[in-house]
Formats: sequence, structure tokens, C-alpha cells
Amino acid sequence: MTTQDIPRNPGRVAARLPVAISLCLLAACASVPAPSAQMAVAEAAVQRASTSSTSENASSELQIATSKLDKARLALAAKDFERAGQLAEQAELDAQVAELHAQSARSRKAAQESKDAASALREEINRKTLH
Repeated sequence: MTTQDIPRNPGRVAARLPVAISLCLLAACASVPAPSAQMAVAEAAVQRASTSSTSENASSELQIATSKLDKARLALAAKDFERAGQLAEQAELDAQVAELHAQSARSRKAAQESKDAASALREEINRKTLH
């Protein structure tokens, strides 16, 4: 370190020190807020997905969503707001996946029933035309 590296006016450095400390304190206070809205959205999504059809057709997906929501609640209670928000968002998405999986299963079942009904009608028509 040379003499040129040493500040010539130590008063200026001392005057800037409180500003630097204040900025550091403000940055520390700017923590992640509680994810109240995200938690409410996740709660609603899991509640909406908790139907008998979803429990029957997408039970593993629904279980994953419920588990993540429980973990989000624990993180929120521990004031780990960032983790709680992440888990709540994941729970919401997993609940949507469960709903879509159940809807897909219902659609497949309805399509199969339509196909079976059409086949039965064809057989009935063929039987009547032969007699």
C-alpha cells in the first residue's frame, strides 16, 4: 500500500460511514414478507382438488400437493417465508396437476363409455337387419 492509497481526508471517510451502515441495515430489514396470499391460493387449490374423483384417479398427485402445503405451513410457522412461499406455489401447481389428471381419467372413462354404447348400437342394428 502506498501513501497515495491512503485517503487524504479521513473526515470524508468518517462522514460516509454512517451512510454505509444505514444502507446495510436497510438491506437487512428488507427481508421476504410472509407469503399470505400465496398460502391462501395454495390452500384453495388443494381444497378444490380434494374431490372424490381426484382422490380416486389422482391420489398420489393430491397427496404430494397436501404434503407440500403442510410443509409450507411449517415453514411459515418457522418464519422461513421464502421457503413457505416456494412450497405453497409448488402445492398449488401439484393440486392443479391432480385436478387435470382426474379430469383426464374422467374424460377417458366417458370416451370408453361412448365407444361401448356405439358398439352396442351397431350390434343391435346388425341383429335387426339380419332378422
